[in-house]
Amino acid sequence: MPYDVVVAGLGAMGSAAAYQLATAGVSVLGLDPYQPPHTRGSTHGDTRITRVAVGEGPEYVPLVRRSHEIWRELEDRTGAEILSQCGGLVMAPPQASFAMHGSGSFLERTVAAAEAFDIEHERLGTAELAARFPQFALAGDEQGCYEPGAGFVRPESAVEAQLRLARERGATLAFGERVVGYDDHGTHVTVRTTNQTVEASALVVTTGPWVSELVPELASVVRILRQVLFWFDLRDPSSYPGLRDSPVYIWSPGSDLSEVIYGFPMVDGPDGGAKVAREQYPGQPLRHRPAAVHAERHRGLSLLRPRVQALRGHRRVPGPARDPGPQRHRSLPVRARRRLRPLESVVTAHEAMDRSLTLNA
Repeated sequence: MPYDVVVAGLGAMGSAAAYQLATAGVSVLGLDPYQPPHTRGSTHGDTRITRVAVGEGPEYVPLVRRSHEIWRELEDRTGAEILSQCGGLVMAPPQASFAMHGSGSFLERTVAAAEAFDIEHERLGTAELAARFPQFALAGDEQGCYEPGAGFVRPESAVEAQLRLARERGATLAFGERVVGYDDHGTHVTVRTTNQTVEASALVVTTGPWVSELVPELASVVRILRQVLFWFDLRDPSSYPGLRDSPVYIWSPGSDLSEVIYGFPMVDGPDGGAKVAREQYPGQPLRHRPAAVHAERHRGLSLLRPRVQALRGHRRVPGPARDPGPQRHRSLPVRARRRLRPLESVVTAHEAMDRSLTLNA
């Protein structure tokens, strides 16, 4: 057989699989219907939060630690900037259950993971949170867990670096070629693409939101949902240093989970915008009609305008996410936007477009 493994989809998971397999000396064919990194899947948006003290469950901690090692290796081998450990902050009131990502109390499970794995962290009370992080206007009696080793990853850079190294190690990468089906023969698989039919010992499916199209038996547990990310301008340019040096954060200001938000420092300079997004997913399925895309964008913005003084609306600014495609749409809750003191108006500086995959658990 010409290949040991075919990897279908070359986003974060697929590019990592192709790179690691090629490094191990395996003959690999990697396929993607677009030109990765791109904005058609779930691996984009300029920045993604990474934490070692993982509130989703302690079983993830060894995986995160290893991923940090790999990102540093990728940086050394390619010169790319991938991992920034600016610190991370999880905030919630003490009485809030903050049930999220399968966790009954996300803040407490974050602390428990840090303690169990000896991860450097600090428990912060309300007064200390307010004093150390004045950019956040606390809703009341939030407490926090600060992890110095947390931060963010540049997803596009990670994909680019892994694909570059995979190719250098002998992987064959075919962009603009979609896997349309496969047959499992037990001892090997036949993979059909838009351009060819190939045989391999194994097929790795990392197609993200297209997984149910390739593996129909998963259709009952996969939903595709639209989201939106927002970038805010500064109200006062003098507040830039505080937001430039801010940690990443995941914040539940109260017991209403619809108000959970997360955000990042201003990583692209004073004119790059501060990225803030809502953690909870909306309930509407993805629709591809242009009218639906337009209506949902403006619905999200209509929720923002009354909440942010001097909000001038949204504007398009050239950025790396230029491919047309389904768009990420989230709207920030009322009180959460009031918490971000220095921020003024919405900017779609790098308007993120996504087909986000959600598993019904």
